[in-house]
Amino acid sequence: MSFGGLDHQGSCKRHGISSLEFDSKGIYLASVTKSGCLMVHDFETLYCQSNVISPWWLKEDEAKHLLHISPYQQLDAVEWNPANQDEVACTSLRSSEVFIFDVAYVSAEPVEVLRKRPSITSHSCDIPKGLSDVAFASSNDSSRVFASDTSGSINIWDRRMSNLPYLELTTNSRSALNSLQINIENQIVLGAGKQGIIYMWDLRGGRTTAAFQNPKEAYYPPMASVKLALLLEKIESLKAQSDIILKEIHSISLDPSCLHRLAFHLDDGWSGVLDIHSLELTHIHCPPPAWLSSSNMSANLSYLRKPSWISTNEIYVAGSSSDDGVYLLDFYADTSSPCHVDYREDVVNTSGARQNRFIPLSEGVTACAAHPLDGSIVAGTKVCLDAIVFSLKLFILAVVHEMLPSKLLQDAMKEGILGLNAYPLFFQQASLLMISQRHHSWRGDDCQ
Repeated sequence: MSFGGLDHQGSCKRHGISSLEFDSKGIYLASVTKSGCLMVHDFETLYCQSNVISPWWLKEDEAKHLLHISPYQQLDAVEWNPANQDEVACTSLRSSEVFIFDVAYVSAEPVEVLRKRPSITSHSCDIPKGLSDVAFASSNDSSRVFASDTSGSINIWDRRMSNLPYLELTTNSRSALNSLQINIENQIVLGAGKQGIIYMWDLRGGRTTAAFQNPKEAYYPPMASVKLALLLEKIESLKAQSDIILKEIHSISLDPSCLHRLAFHLDDGWSGVLDIHSLELTHIHCPPPAWLSSSNMSANLSYLRKPSWISTNEIYVAGSSSDDGVYLLDFYADTSSPCHVDYREDVVNTSGARQNRFIPLSEGVTACAAHPLDGSIVAGTKVCLDAIVFSLKLFILAVVHEMLPSKLLQDAMKEGILGLNAYPLFFQQASLLMISQRHHSWRGDDCQ
């Protein structure tokens, strides 16, 4: 079914994907765009379409979308409700509201809108607070919704009580928080943002057992905070090669296979892993700086890149900050990972060495989502498309779990082991790309 509408004003430009999210079973894929379009796709249909080569000028059949609406305002984050897989929540950096849509309810209007409390200055001026990220509590706590804002706080709503937050997790800064995560017990909340700091709050109390109260809302300071620049300076090999400066954190994400490992992605394209038990960095990946490739960094500033873990293994998928493509980073937990801070190349058996990979694509990647069961990867891009035509281009690549070394890849190609689906298939004009592990083969370039 299709409802809602597209903005048909010729002067408008449709921006690329700002966020992607699979539901818990991988049946549906939700995406939002900077121009305010929310789409929900049936993933099997999307996957089958990717094997059909169509002329680029053909318009995508929007009737194939489970949901396609345009609230006519920028959307920056989307999240499924794990307790009710008919519900998706969206937030915008330009709005202080959380929009909750029911994909089974035929309406272009949200079924519920949660609002941020207005912040009043000493001059009685309302400070607008955009919301950068959104998350639902896990399925055993279906009523709570979390959203990080552009003023350094995380707001928590209890939908049974009110459409206003009952709790605000605060920092000692007014700088934006770009990303948030909640552990599976709904006890620890993590946030990160512009100042390069990761904050942690313990909703059970932790070291900050007393909340600051007003008659309507409680305020909790963080239990702990970590400045990533200070941790990066502890890595001697890195400090010897690079100037460690304060960097904005675009995204954080808990490893689904090991929930004390928190991946982070920085504005310059660096990625790594923080052990939230020891508060030490275990992995870091530092791609070449953007100026080496003469890329236009100004075109990337409006997007917060959103990588994703592949839940079936310990691979982290991140769009490049300077090149058109994605990195598949081996964040395996021990020192055999080439990203591990204690990795020693001289003691690794080179014939069986694990490797990172870079997959070149035709467009810059802004958001990635990994299928929760089979490891397929969907990547959203930042291409601006004409407002009247919104269609898809999908790249089908097959990715092996073991990250095949180059020689094995070359041998497989010579022997004809890699089939057609190991190569990109161009499907219409696009802002979605897809990578698949279903065929257990690989195409990509080595990267360190």
